[in-house]
Amino acid sequence: MAFGWIDEQAELRRRAGLVRTLRPRPAESPLLDLASNDYLGLARHPEVTEGAARAARAWGGGATGSRLVTGTTELHAELERELADFCGVEAALVFSSGYAANLAAVTALAPHGSLIVSDAGNHASLIDGCRLARGTTQVVAHSDPDAVRKALQTHDGPAVVVADTVFSVDGDAAPLARFAEASREHGAGLVVDDAHGLGVLGAGGRGAPHAAGLAGADDVVATVTLSKSLGSQGGAVLGPARVIDHLVNAARTFIFDTGLAPAAAGAALAALRLLRREPERAARAREVASELHARLTAAGHQAVRPDAAVVSVRAPSPEEAVRWAAECRAAGLAVGCFRPPSVPDGISRLRLTARADLSEGQIERAVQVIGETRP
Repeated sequence: MAFGWIDEQAELRRRAGLVRTLRPRPAESPLLDLASNDYLGLARHPEVTEGAARAARAWGGGATGSRLVTGTTELHAELERELADFCGVEAALVFSSGYAANLAAVTALAPHGSLIVSDAGNHASLIDGCRLARGTTQVVAHSDPDAVRKALQTHDGPAVVVADTVFSVDGDAAPLARFAEASREHGAGLVVDDAHGLGVLGAGGRGAPHAAGLAGADDVVATVTLSKSLGSQGGAVLGPARVIDHLVNAARTFIFDTGLAPAAAGAALAALRLLRREPERAARAREVASELHARLTAAGHQAVRPDAAVVSVRAPSPEEAVRWAAECRAAGLAVGCFRPPSVPDGISRLRLTARADLSEGQIERAVQVIGETRP
């Protein structure tokens, strides 16, 4: 029978407590949201939603084609200029998603004969980029610059080091300056995914590379998403102009994909401008994360100290993690639930995302619900 093996896989997932289901949410929800990645609370901000609506009215509902045909509007170019200026780099290139941006950066910058040194904690999009690239991938220990050095020593040709800036599972930050030092010792490039750093880390939310003093470096390329701190949709690659020009000509997820919808570009641009005016939002997101961590650990939970806006709370098992998250939801709190294979260490977690717009009362309520529903 065609696809008969799917039933076996479904049964294995069920036995392991790893079944995933879609849960459509309404436009208005009574839940306290600590599950989304809306770190700065901008997804529903009037300026951001109006930016989306204004762009849709001016440019239509879709980009109408790939970026190299009809999919590049003046709005896309404006967003790219302002992103590059904000983050302190020469140029930026907008993609339809952060996932597509990561695939583009890794595959286009790791040709045949090159070595990719990939951190063991990297996001799935970076891992898939490594799998699709024509270079050879060597996975190294998590956040270990010495392991990066050892891997680079085994290779004589072009090389690139690939890592998240803030790892999405536990919210820990990569040692970017030390990664850059190790890369430069061997003439390798550094590609970092700043999805969870943009809007949270760096001066006024300019990102982890900016905070590490790497913004504008000719051997560093960063990818970002527009769907987290900027409350919109899409992704971008930031870096030297010659790298961006190369991606326009070589990145398959740019050349063959329909451009980002104008409404998303308009929303992201409005959010970026708002962040420029209100840089304190970045610091507030970090403060909320630290407060959540302090209160959770004081209550006896095993929580990982956050370096940005992600707070991870360990669960006893995949099944209990699912049950814990469900009971939180029933009590009015939405939290993330990370289980294998989404977690590289096999440890299941509740994943909380701090938001700049959370009040002290909401923080207290979240900690209370997590404690009352604990397995």
